[in-house]
Amino acid sequence: MKAESRAAWICLAPSIVGLVFITYLPLASMFVLGFFKWGKGAPDPVFIGLENYIRLFTADPFFKDSIKVTIYFSFLAVTGSMIYSLFIAMLLNRRVPARGFFRAVFYLPYVLPAMAVFLGWAWLYEANFGLFNYILTGLGIEKIRFIADSRYVVPSLALIAVWLSGNLIVIFLAGLQNVPKVYHDAAEIDGANGWQRFRHVTVPCMSPIIFYNLMMALITNMQVVIPALALTNGGPGNSSTFMTYLMYRYAFISNQLGYACGIAFVFFALISVFTIILFATSKSWIFYEGDSH
Repeated sequence: MKAESRAAWICLAPSIVGLVFITYLPLASMFVLGFFKWGKGAPDPVFIGLENYIRLFTADPFFKDSIKVTIYFSFLAVTGSMIYSLFIAMLLNRRVPARGFFRAVFYLPYVLPAMAVFLGWAWLYEANFGLFNYILTGLGIEKIRFIADSRYVVPSLALIAVWLSGNLIVIFLAGLQNVPKVYHDAAEIDGANGWQRFRHVTVPCMSPIIFYNLMMALITNMQVVIPALALTNGGPGNSSTFMTYLMYRYAFISNQLGYACGIAFVFFALISVFTIILFATSKSWIFYEGDSH
């Protein structure tokens, strides 16, 4: 057992070192720097206690709106991604012609360069000559300023996030292929229709996969920043100023590194709260084979 333990620790060592130096130490440094003024007017860190956090919650005109925008975007993107990816995975799990080709097509957006993807979508969303507005005009519908109107910018960016969820499709597809066929056959013999088999067989058997994809989609979409950098610059107004973009703006444009670290720690705490809630509620709906409920 001692030899096996040593072998296990040797194999785990690279991951542990990476986790400590790439995740935990930067996180601790970020928390500490949140108590300092550093950057604009202070080339060296100056301890100011809780001033950054007091300013954040009482005087910052953008912070509270950035929380709302981030949660709104995450809700739309996560919900849309889960529904879209599960639906596509179920289609690709069927015996259809050129199934391998279509699997590659739906996964491809996930591996494309992010900037190229958003520049392509910028053309689709263009207010005057974009493809979407060309189609709307042909249907006799008034043009929509997808990313230039505060009412539509977040749903429009969330749509891109849904389209980019090819990784979720692959994971759902792998889970669907592991659902025991005998369960479906038994339900069909009992007279269950397609919807009933999906609800009472597929979803319970897929619940651990659904939980994993839900957690990954939540964490990924709450950290959204590329759409704001590539397309909107936080606009129009501040309607797409996500928390990550606000951090970027304070740290690298306004040169307020200590203040940006304070925002980053609050952002980390917010993601942690949603993750804890997800784990706390998971026991009531995740089914593992062999469970008695």
